[in-house]
Amino acid sequence: MDIIQHSIAVGKYLVSPLIKDLDDGRFSASVSIRSGRGSGTHDRVMRFTPSFASHAAAVRYAVDQGLGFIRERSSSRAPCAA
Repeated sequence: MDIIQHSIAVGKYLVSPLIKDLDDGRFSASVSIRSGRGSGTHDRVMRFTPSFASHAAAVRYAVDQGLGFIRERSSSRAPCAA
């Protein structure tokens, strides 16, 4: 698995793609989205069903999905203009 090389800090979040080599030569992708510090750390891990022909494609997909999750959370928490 490849974690540290591709981790991206975004505000209070750390997005880490988790890539696994499959037996058929393809790659599976998951992403860890960590927030908080110390005993208040929360880590959400999402696994994805598509497999990928290359390691780079799996990393891109996992990072895109992680960043999309953060965008959704950020926009749903934005204060409404009155």
